Amino acid sequence: MADIIQLLPESIANQIAAGEVVQRPASVVKELMENAIDAGAKSIKLIVKDAGKALIQVIDDGVGMSETDARMCFERHATSKIREAKDLFAIRTMGFRGEAMASIAAVAQVEMRTRQHNQELGTRIAIEASKTTVQEPCQGSPGTNISVKNLFFNVPARRNFLKSNPIEMRHILDEFQRIALANEDVFFSLHNNGTEVFHLPPGNLRQRIVGIFGNNFNPKLVPVKEETDVMTVGGFIGKPEFARKTRGEQLFFVNDRFIKSGYLHHAVMTAYEELLPKETFPFYVIFLEMDPSRIDINVHPTKQEIKFDDERLVYNYLRVAVRHALGTHSIMPELDFDAETSFSVTKNFGLPFNVAPQSDFEEEMSQSRGQTISSRFSEETPRTAATGTPLAPGGYSREKSNLQNWQQLYAGIEEMEETPKAGTAGNPSLEMDFDGEEGESITVSSNWANAGELDDTNTSFSKNQKAPYQIQSTYIVSHIKSGFLLIDQQAAHERILYERYLDALNDRQVFTQKQLFPKTFSLPTADAAIFGDIMYIINQLGFDIQEFGKDTFIIHGVPADLPSGQNEVKIIETLLEQYKRNIELSLDLTENLARSMARSAATKRGTPLTVPEMQVLIDQLFACAMPFKSPSGRNCFLTFKLDELEAMFEEG
Repeated sequence: MADIIQLLPESIANQIAAGEVVQRPASVVKELMENAIDAGAKSIKLIVKDAGKALIQVIDDGVGMSETDARMCFERHATSKIREAKDLFAIRTMGFRGEAMASIAAVAQVEMRTRQHNQELGTRIAIEASKTTVQEPCQGSPGTNISVKNLFFNVPARRNFLKSNPIEMRHILDEFQRIALANEDVFFSLHNNGTEVFHLPPGNLRQRIVGIFGNNFNPKLVPVKEETDVMTVGGFIGKPEFARKTRGEQLFFVNDRFIKSGYLHHAVMTAYEELLPKETFPFYVIFLEMDPSRIDINVHPTKQEIKFDDERLVYNYLRVAVRHALGTHSIMPELDFDAETSFSVTKNFGLPFNVAPQSDFEEEMSQSRGQTISSRFSEETPRTAATGTPLAPGGYSREKSNLQNWQQLYAGIEEMEETPKAGTAGNPSLEMDFDGEEGESITVSSNWANAGELDDTNTSFSKNQKAPYQIQSTYIVSHIKSGFLLIDQQAAHERILYERYLDALNDRQVFTQKQLFPKTFSLPTADAAIFGDIMYIINQLGFDIQEFGKDTFIIHGVPADLPSGQNEVKIIETLLEQYKRNIELSLDLTENLARSMARSAATKRGTPLTVPEMQVLIDQLFACAMPFKSPSGRNCFLTFKLDELEAMFEEG
């Protein structure tokens, strides 16, 4: 039998290696900038066109290369960083594998001009698909200038898998920021399609963080500094009140190399225990300095994974360092021994207790609140399904048949008779009086479900039914003929707003409430670039936002149906975070923004609602085309049947 195993050609081997090293334009940016750092550059300029698909150019003032080195750097496993195996355990440079330049040259058109400081002439080399087309002397500034054009030009399938320009540009910005943070003594600049995005002069770490993320980050920073025999921990963490809903600004560096580590992230989150709101993440830029022999960075070609010889020790040191920083700067909560702890000052928590008597002021506020349900859900009271009139302003309406189908769920419930409970026959309202403060009496009714019953003037499709009520200001209980519904108020409101905003984006019919006093806000440069691309369609949701200088925007108006009392800037920031979270999904721009806006503006869990507000929410939910699920896939409501409940009690 003939031999069938053969050695692959160099060009094919390079393309295979490129699949691991060069995954997207951001991978090229990372490798070229790290090479510039290793060359001792004090000034690095990055130029990008078409999100790196057309051009990635890195210009540095490093040591440069000789003619031979310039040619050799494009060979596989050619490196100046290590000489023998033991050097792998004493690596201080960013690169060492000798694969990056060969991989880049295999899938792009590369041109390099380089000159050493003590030479009058440099070298120009042009390579296309691993084949050298030009090698000649040239004039040039000391250092190296590398241009990578038409990435994946010879691998069409790989090029087709690249994401849209905003997504690819966001990955490039991430790589640029990581390298700039780790080298605050180096000048960096980034130009995208002819526009300067970053201009970062040398300085200290705080100045570099502010230069990258914006001036509003300065008051959020808490310094971290701990030295031990094993390692040194330094950097900055964010104050708990500035935590955000999404990850992205949590960065670890080991010996100035960016790494990803869920284990170390858990250590930081443990240090913030009981200081952060649920499902939020703090900002941190943390540097770990330790003996290279204690770590192994040769785990993956991207060199973003790392192994420690004693992970538990690193975990504990990091957790203690962050905890100590929070305590030193008075971030940790203090015990207030003078605080009133009696039950008489606790809140109602949504339980059906009737507190009597009410003061005139409380009664007036209660009536006023019942008349302002439009502040959360609509500008006018929804109308009955029988009339077929809109349930909400701005053209948001559903077919009468949709409501009639859901109306069947409630049919006949008013005919069901209340059965007196054992021990209360002839006395359906069992009252118990407790001594409250200042002689107040608290009445507990065993028939409290009827206490808030809507009168005959209610025009919702479930009129004359038992009034809904809240559980822990989070869930709404609504009676139906066969049992009851348990509604997640936030998920339900997200579904309502999602369909409303989607209709507004498709029909271009939306109303804007002009601001008496316009508000300005600033975003980090990376976020500002994304926001600038989607601002025009955000304005179609009812906002009136315009650019107001570099990375700064001004809000002239907000959607007319936006709940009153909302912080417009906070909503914009949350919307952007939600958009970034969904940006990798296969969603078009309008659907992504409708989902993000609904999540930002929806009534949150823990918000108390009045009976009319709950009824409006229920009516509008069942007027939706798809009331079962929120835009994120969460159930809007669950159905509990009486016979199923009875069976559950009998099982025990």
